[in-house]
Amino acid sequence: MICLVLGIPLANAGQTCGQIKGSLLPCLGYLRHPRSIAPVVCCICVRTVNDQAKTLPKRKDACECIKSTLINIPELDPNAVQGLPNKCGVKLPFPIGANMDCNKLGDGMH
Repeated sequence: MICLVLGIPLANAGQTCGQIKGSLLPCLGYLRHPRSIAPVVCCICVRTVNDQAKTLPKRKDACECIKSTLINIPELDPNAVQGLPNKCGVKLPFPIGANMDCNKLGDGMH
């Protein structure tokens, strides 16, 4: 429920990188040891991050934050990372992974 607590005051603002990292904490166990279903709280957090990244600058900031976070966390399963949005039924405006290019985000993404 960490992401819900963080997400309430951010309804009309973008998230800071620290808030994004905090929102994704419930996903770490799954990203290290994936199961057939992602945890519900993790998916809620993924939706929260996505809902806050609606403009191009916010998408780029979120992308850079997620990328730097993924690079610094050991033992993540790259397939679990890449497939997390799909497992949660969320279409992120950018693919996630340690090699994502945040400079290639465009205005046409949603």
